[in-house]
Amino acid sequence: MLREIYEQPEALARTMEHYAPKGVLNADAFAPVAEALRGRQRVVIAASGSSRHAGLAGEIMLEDYAGLAVDVEYSSEYMYRSTHTLHDPGVVAISQSGETADTLAALREAKARGLATVAITNNAGSTMAREADASLPTLAGKETAIPATKSFTTQLIVLYVLALYLARLGGRMTSHAVGAHCEQMEQLPRLLEENLERWEGDVAAMADGLRRAQTFLYLGRAIHYAIAREGALKLKESAYVQAEGLPVGELKHGPNALVSPRAPLVVLATRDRNDPDSMLRYERTLQLMRDMHEQGAEMVCIHVQGDEEAAKLSRWPVAVPAVDEFLLPVLEVVPLQLLAYFVAVQRGVNVDAPRNLVKAVVRE
Repeated sequence: MLREIYEQPEALARTMEHYAPKGVLNADAFAPVAEALRGRQRVVIAASGSSRHAGLAGEIMLEDYAGLAVDVEYSSEYMYRSTHTLHDPGVVAISQSGETADTLAALREAKARGLATVAITNNAGSTMAREADASLPTLAGKETAIPATKSFTTQLIVLYVLALYLARLGGRMTSHAVGAHCEQMEQLPRLLEENLERWEGDVAAMADGLRRAQTFLYLGRAIHYAIAREGALKLKESAYVQAEGLPVGELKHGPNALVSPRAPLVVLATRDRNDPDSMLRYERTLQLMRDMHEQGAEMVCIHVQGDEEAAKLSRWPVAVPAVDEFLLPVLEVVPLQLLAYFVAVQRGVNVDAPRNLVKAVVRE
């Protein structure tokens, strides 16, 4: 797992080179998607586990950039939902292996309904990739550990470039704007490489202080809520510790009763200074952190470099570089992967093969 966390810069660079070489979207890579989704204003994303969390992030990217109406379904629930939930949507199925039974069943149900389908998988030769109308493979390389790390971050990148492509295709974004976003995206592998060792040291140090924690509450707003969900899942499956991912504003609607020295908070308090909505969300998150600090809550905080206020409010701050709002998830999830890894190792868990889990759930 640790090796695959460190392989993420290379995996991201490989995926970006395929879909946006030299910062220009590769029309050939997206041609089947254009055929499948052209003219559709609605999309259903079907996925399970970490892939569903990538889908939750993709929902916000596709809605904000491409102007689509997006619904994210659990793969296992899709076939039981009414066929009238969205009118004639395109269906995007996301699966690391491309063989996940529930997600494959959702893909086949969509095809049976006559809907256009797109598969995002880490195996271009998988069943889902072959059966979908269009395939968008991630290029993470083989992932051996059961907890998804590099397959998750490359899914985020594929969804990001898909949102840019559909925004351009629908006339909602100029080629200059797409190029500017791609230029920001191209910085991610370097930024990860420059920060991975520091994050490893920071997180390894905090893991000892979290030794007695019995449950964790992960908090994030908007696209960062998806990463809070992913961070909580990583901890559950890697370290056998109960964790829950929540929107920041929901903490005081009940879950705050759990907060104690044995139930710390993990707060995603990043911001994009160039995005007014991001700044508004950040200010409200900061206010909750102030309230929780006064309450005596123990907090891990992921914040942008230079943000001294968020750092001072938390016992264990971890800084990530400043990038665009929709690229921050790629950076902020990595310290959460490391947190799951070190808590698991501290508790004597085999992080590569946690109990009761398999890499690909091929039986329903």
